[in-house]
Amino acid sequence: MEFRLLGTVSVDTLTGPLPLGPAKRRSLLAALLLSANTPVSMARLTDCLWDDTPPLHARGVIQGHVSRLRALLVGADAEAYGVELVTLGDAYLLRVPETLLDSQRFEELLMLAREQRSPADSVLMLKEALSLWQGPALNGAFAGPPLQAAAHSLEESRLATVEQLALAYAMLGEHNRAASVLRAEAVAHPMRESLAAALMTALYRAGRQSEALDWFHRTRRLLADELGVDPGHELADAYALILRGDPGPDAARDTAPDARRNTADGPAAPTRGPGRPRSGSGSGTGSERGKGGGSGHGSGTGIANSNGAVSMARPVAERRAGPDAGAEPADRPGGLISTGNGAGAGADSPGLPSLRPLPLPPLVGGPHPTDLLPRAPRGFHGRGAELAALTRAAAGEAPVCLVTGPAGVGKTALALQWAHRNPAAFPDGRLFADLRGFSDTGEPALIEVLREFLLALGVAPRRVPESVPAAAALFRSLTDRRRLLVVLDNARDSATVRPLLPGGTDCVTLVTSRHRLEGLIASDAARPVPLGTLEPQDSTALLAGVLGEERVLAEPVAARRLAGLCGGLPLALRVTAARLAGRPQWTLAGLADELADERSRLTYLDVDDTGVSAALRLTVQQLPPDAVHQFARLGHHPGSHFDPYTAAALAGTDPVVAAAALERLATAHLVTETAPGHWVLHDLVRLYARGLDPASGSEALVGVLDHYIATALAAADTAEPGGEPCFVLPDDYHRPAATRDFTDRAAAMRWLATERDDLALAAVAARAAGLDDRAWRIILLQWPQVVWRVRDSWAPLLELALDSARTESDPYAESRVINLLGWVLTAEGRTAEAAALLERSPGLARQAGDRLGEATALINLAVVQAEEGALDMALKGCGRAVGLAREERDAHTEMLALQHLARMQLTANRPQDALDSARTALDLGPEHEEAARRVLLLTTSGEARLALGEQSEGIRLLDRAAEEAERADYDEGAVRALEALLRVTARSEYRKRYEQAVRRLADDG
Repeated sequence: MEFRLLGTVSVDTLTGPLPLGPAKRRSLLAALLLSANTPVSMARLTDCLWDDTPPLHARGVIQGHVSRLRALLVGADAEAYGVELVTLGDAYLLRVPETLLDSQRFEELLMLAREQRSPADSVLMLKEALSLWQGPALNGAFAGPPLQAAAHSLEESRLATVEQLALAYAMLGEHNRAASVLRAEAVAHPMRESLAAALMTALYRAGRQSEALDWFHRTRRLLADELGVDPGHELADAYALILRGDPGPDAARDTAPDARRNTADGPAAPTRGPGRPRSGSGSGTGSERGKGGGSGHGSGTGIANSNGAVSMARPVAERRAGPDAGAEPADRPGGLISTGNGAGAGADSPGLPSLRPLPLPPLVGGPHPTDLLPRAPRGFHGRGAELAALTRAAAGEAPVCLVTGPAGVGKTALALQWAHRNPAAFPDGRLFADLRGFSDTGEPALIEVLREFLLALGVAPRRVPESVPAAAALFRSLTDRRRLLVVLDNARDSATVRPLLPGGTDCVTLVTSRHRLEGLIASDAARPVPLGTLEPQDSTALLAGVLGEERVLAEPVAARRLAGLCGGLPLALRVTAARLAGRPQWTLAGLADELADERSRLTYLDVDDTGVSAALRLTVQQLPPDAVHQFARLGHHPGSHFDPYTAAALAGTDPVVAAAALERLATAHLVTETAPGHWVLHDLVRLYARGLDPASGSEALVGVLDHYIATALAAADTAEPGGEPCFVLPDDYHRPAATRDFTDRAAAMRWLATERDDLALAAVAARAAGLDDRAWRIILLQWPQVVWRVRDSWAPLLELALDSARTESDPYAESRVINLLGWVLTAEGRTAEAAALLERSPGLARQAGDRLGEATALINLAVVQAEEGALDMALKGCGRAVGLAREERDAHTEMLALQHLARMQLTANRPQDALDSARTALDLGPEHEEAARRVLLLTTSGEARLALGEQSEGIRLLDRAAEEAERADYDEGAVRALEALLRVTARSEYRKRYEQAVRRLADDG
């Protein structure tokens, strides 16, 4: 088990990361981990989870997240790792060994690195420390002010570590490695002067003086333009060192290897940093390379003289001669550059070393870098984590960065925002092309895109090749050894992108797409940066950016509601803001009321030719028919999430076909996989999908309801194998093509718990559609979970089931639902309501001819009667229930009746009768029969033994009951058994276990 703060806040286990859920739960975990092994107060947690006034129910929200987090940790066997989340008064404490926390390991490695005497050993420690970072610190969490401060502190520590690593490389004389490490961070933090100064020094000592000076001037300009200040002492000192030509302490060691390489046999390859191979287009195998495609910097190339020292050749433009001296290099056949004696640049000349063909100079024909970028997006908000991820992705060699996400999520805006933030990183220009992969107008021809790029790079129109392969080869040749940004927007597939990739290892390609483009990831190591919806605070900030802060601040609640109805989708938010901006008399609350109606929401989110529906239509029209069919049926799903079985039931297919369709939809970012095999639809996407085939809604609903009935039946049968079926299936029941199998009770109970909310939504939808025969069945089938978590607010759902049963005029259904509802009301202490309800149940069961239902009704009524003091009536009712169950030869119901009879006999001071009834019940069922029932029977047996004076045997039975309850996570049973033990023994072990069980029960409740 590992806890991560250096990147996305997560908990990694042997079976994968724990499903932490919403951002606020990650924030809670982050706050506890940042103060690991120290109590964190409720007030501190509130500050971490809200950056403005917290809601009135903030304490309840935090308690709920703590409960869920504790359950996740317990389910992952956290205790075996020494991890425990405990409550201490008004605070929470997360006990966790420091070795399991990546931020602690990071600090430990830094300390070890400082203690190393050898720079090489320090490098190993520092690299290992930096390898722990998986992205921006505390990513994925909702960062309140304390967490923002913590994330900033961690990032500062990381940057300082990068600088230490560069210094260690410098001590080893590996200045190219130092420069490589520093460049990525200097690009990401262009105004951090210490990084710029260190990079300048590393470049200079690596023999790259011009690059070092260039970095100083661009940093100086940036500081002046952005902050209006001059470089500080650190940057100025580095600049002075370079101008003085100060060789530094390691100069002899630094230059000796280069001098040995630059012999009279030929020129040294221009320095590019350690181990940076050429891209495939610059390897000398392409047609343009063979004709003299560039292989060096345009400003000059290193040439060895007779004594092996390195001199700089004059710039290409200065060395041209003859009548063509003013012509652009691209105008020459094959792109050859004249050397002054009429021979090609690749020819050998007497008395001179062999020269390589010189490259086309950067920015031919113009004094300024080419810039085809559209203007920066206006009103851009948030996306700090994604911008940082792009910066990291762009720091490698010839990186291809892939921004993916659904329609309207703001992929183009993010790409342009990032591109405009980093002009200094691309001194040779920025290219842009809209590939219109999801447009009604169709995609542009690749040759036209390449032609525009080549013309922008200075190629004469008559020299642009006519075929895509030749134009792509020339584009790769021209971009070799240059630092360009190429933005390819709205790409439909990987094949469209590949010919447009530049050839230089210092070029960055930024691709946006609604598809995942996994082929580009496989073939070109594209680095995906997925883009999701906006957080609520960024959504309201976007509205304020269009409407003005005064209008949003005047209706803050309505603004947050609008943001929620738009689902954090930037396109929907902008359309909403545009509607309001043009209608100053409208209130935000009024529009929110309009949007609240699902039937017209998408209509309100369209203006002119722009809107959510239009964007989604362009995505859907490119899907194959089977995926469109699946997508349309998903719109009728009453629940919040689905798996292949649910999707198959909605579409009338089988899970294999459904899973394939879901993969296609996920590739197009129409559905999102939140966990393996679990998918969700954005609310606006769901409304659009529902509108594609509204006539199929009834068929899809029946299909998914019957799927839930079939799966819940399988789960109940696995969870409680001795139980009788609750009912017969409806007459028009549609059996699913396949039903999920449950391997054991734990899996079945887990499914019932996970699907509880969606089963409730399905029942509500069934009731609304007049399918009451499905509604009460779906609810009643959750009885194993109801019994297991009886105090978990089941009454409202069971009351819905009772209404459905009464609508159907079905005495069988009404009796069965009353039995379960009465049990729940009794457990909640509402005995008067339970008694009034349960008195009708035995008669309804007799009316339906349901003898086992009558037995169950008598048992539940007896429990209430015993609670109210009518013990004789209760004993009589339980006795009748035992008789009915035996007549029906149903051991399960007989065991249930005997369990309650034994408890009542013990209460009536008849311990021997209680012991006999409990023994009979235990003899009826196998060892694995219902853990909860076995625990209760063992507890009653133990208490009966104590009442008979058999103390050692009573303690043994109660201890066994407590252990079985703890093994089965049956906290209520554990509390009951341990409570009985503490009445006769004061052992500290029992006290500790009792307190833990009570705490678990309180947290879960």
